[in-house]
Amino acid sequence: MTFRISNFEFRISNCRSQAGFTLIELSIAMTLLTLLLLIVYGAFYVGHRAVEKVQARSEVSQNLRSTEDLLAGYIRSGYPYRLSSQQPAIFFSGAADHLTFVSAVSQGMGGRGMSKVSISLEGEEDGNLILAEEIPVRIQDQEAGAGYMNRVVLARGIRDFHMDYLYQDPKSGEESWFEEWDGKERNGLPRAVRLNYRNEGGQEIRRVFPIMITVLAP
Repeated sequence: MTFRISNFEFRISNCRSQAGFTLIELSIAMTLLTLLLLIVYGAFYVGHRAVEKVQARSEVSQNLRSTEDLLAGYIRSGYPYRLSSQQPAIFFSGAADHLTFVSAVSQGMGGRGMSKVSISLEGEEDGNLILAEEIPVRIQDQEAGAGYMNRVVLARGIRDFHMDYLYQDPKSGEESWFEEWDGKERNGLPRAVRLNYRNEGGQEIRRVFPIMITVLAP
């Protein structure tokens, strides 16, 4: 059917409208929708896992920094504590698996005052790194309840833990690391303490903490 108005011509053709979908079209649509949902879910899952890994690494790094900061504060402030005027030997007992000394820092007293500090590993494999602080300083008085003790678990799941102690020859300046350090015998403090261990994730950790005050026998 054709209509002519002036110079314009309009043609109307009968078109058969098709209503509904065939089974094949519906199947294709459902397949495409499923694939789209799988792609979206996969992207979301990958992103979620990436965020979890970043958060886990951040938490591990934060815990490691907190542990290092706490240890560094105590060890750096190691003090050449003498037992008495009659016993001028310096109290510092260091071995491969434990260390006991006197620090000029006390967290229990707000950072001020001296404290007796012990660093050790509780358990041989997958052990806990323990820091114990005792105030006031009592070297010879071992009575229970004689003072205040604070015990902190610095890290868990520790393996291959050992400590070394740096000696520097006052004449030649040569440095050597030792697995033991007795302040009574050496009449002084080591230059630094080195911690070596593997953390819970298997990462090898090695940190060197210098001691600011060092007293060596001439």
